[in-house]
Amino acid sequence: MISSVLPTYNRAPLAFVKGAGSWLETADGTRYLDLGAGIAVNCLGHAAPELVETLTEQAQKLWHVSNLYEIPNQQRLADMLVDKTFADTVFFTNSGTEAAELAIKMARKYWYTKGQPDRYEIITFEGAFHGRSSAAIAASGGEKMTKGFGPLLPGFTHVAWQDLDAVKAAVSDKTCAIMLEPVQGEGGIRPAGDAFLKALKQISEETGCLLIFDEVQCGMGRTGKLFAHEWAGVTPDIMMVAKGIGGGFPLGAVLATENAAQGMTLGTHGSTYGGNPLGCAVGAKVMEIVATPEFLAEVNRKGALMRQKLEGLVAAHPEVFEDVHGQGLLLGLQCKVAPTEVVAAGYEQNLLTVPAAHNVLRLLPALNIPDEEIAEAIARLDRAAAAIDGKAA
Repeated sequence: MISSVLPTYNRAPLAFVKGAGSWLETADGTRYLDLGAGIAVNCLGHAAPELVETLTEQAQKLWHVSNLYEIPNQQRLADMLVDKTFADTVFFTNSGTEAAELAIKMARKYWYTKGQPDRYEIITFEGAFHGRSSAAIAASGGEKMTKGFGPLLPGFTHVAWQDLDAVKAAVSDKTCAIMLEPVQGEGGIRPAGDAFLKALKQISEETGCLLIFDEVQCGMGRTGKLFAHEWAGVTPDIMMVAKGIGGGFPLGAVLATENAAQGMTLGTHGSTYGGNPLGCAVGAKVMEIVATPEFLAEVNRKGALMRQKLEGLVAAHPEVFEDVHGQGLLLGLQCKVAPTEVVAAGYEQNLLTVPAAHNVLRLLPALNIPDEEIAEAIARLDRAAAAIDGKAA
């Protein structure tokens, strides 16, 4: 008999009833150190006092009004995002998947508006993850995402990751955009690299096709800059944001230049919940905290500290781990065993981690994780790896 919750997840036998900072707690009081942060969502940890206060204050005033009316909190957060980024305009969604849908619509409508409706193809990359809607899985293209869900939305050309020659060969007079994550998350914490992003920007400028960055997982301070593409010194035309922007509250956004957004006129897109007063109040508080030079400097320092300790862990367990990569607090441990085996061994040490493709274990702690909890996390990973070593022996 099917469960009352649709069984689409392979869930661990763990249920948490409360959390604080980097810790989650089960009903019997058992505490787990969380290096997943809701898959890069809880950027300020669980039940962050500043966010609890902001949400409570707003909840006592106004939860929801539709976008038939002006929403001051939405305007405030949009202004903050425009002030801190390349963007001229923002549309708020509830998730990264919804942000991907709009980004795709916006790029295609741009060329339609310019009188070139046949220019609708979008170049995407192997290993990409842009969400699980019909457009998003077609954009990702992998069999794991698309099998059984055909016919797929047409208009996507998939090329190998970091293969500049393949991109150049794929660009045609039908190409409307190039879309990628500056650092692939589900794909195994794979940075595109500064040189590759700069080359894509040059192709975009030479051909006129739009450049779309998916910063749902790698954005909002995760790499040590507010958005990962800033490291390369290039800007997109359109960007998808979600996860960390709400600090745990469902919130997403599409940021765009005025030029890229020119086709999205009255009635071309909408959302019932997107940009509601509750979500935008929390998002604005997250921005107040995360988008400061001091906070981002600390993310870089903590990321360097954690990476140094992880490199020692790799050296200590060469049969389990191969190397560490990533940036800031978006880190991946390349495993020589199945990453799910490390996740399971971590559960035995009351440690939570997240697997990814290409045999990678994702480490995505709260951006404000204390140094002593980084040390504790490494100690628990060390014991988990030792247990795996012992089984192998």
